[in-house]
Amino acid sequence: MANSKFHHEEIYRGKELLAKLSTMHLTICGAGAIGSNLTENLARQGFSAIRLIDFDRVETHNISTQTFEEVDVGATKVRAVQDRIFRTVGIEIETVDKELKQSNAKKLLRGSDLVVDGFDNNKSRQLLQDYCRKADIPCFHVGLHADYGEAVWDKVYKVPEDVDGDICDYPLARNLIMLTVGIASEEVLDYCLADAPRMQSWCITLKDLRIGNYC
Repeated sequence: MANSKFHHEEIYRGKELLAKLSTMHLTICGAGAIGSNLTENLARQGFSAIRLIDFDRVETHNISTQTFEEVDVGATKVRAVQDRIFRTVGIEIETVDKELKQSNAKKLLRGSDLVVDGFDNNKSRQLLQDYCRKADIPCFHVGLHADYGEAVWDKVYKVPEDVDGDICDYPLARNLIMLTVGIASEEVLDYCLADAPRMQSWCITLKDLRIGNYC
């Protein structure tokens, strides 16, 4: 009889590997469409040492693409995600409701085994990339750009130019977000569990429903 909240993960990966996930320190930057969904997804799969950084508050238009509910409107995004994950799996993640800057990056990213870039603006992405490369911290970039999603390891990542408007205004954006989050979750799991992580980078397009290698 299944009596564990991580029953399916234990079948596939075993309790020993789940214990390993609980010791991996992830820092996820951004609690928007990518960050909120990715944080919840990883917490449901056994990660518990998660730090989530974002200074925004929940707005009504966030509800359709992010993990928030109407009751969360007005709350800080990190607190809303923290509360949801605690209710769901009983894990209390670490949250930081501050903007990541050059002046505080060292403090906010301390102790990270892996940094995940879920930012929705290229200025913050560039800052994060520059710091992680200088500090030699593994970094994985996950986001939406124009009409595609990407999950890209920093070694080959190029920060794109800004586009006009909100990327989450793309029609059926939630479907693209969830596809991207699913691919990113598999890459994070492989990185943390495999003896020789594949560290493959991906591009996801919804129009032709294609998942392919990033280039």
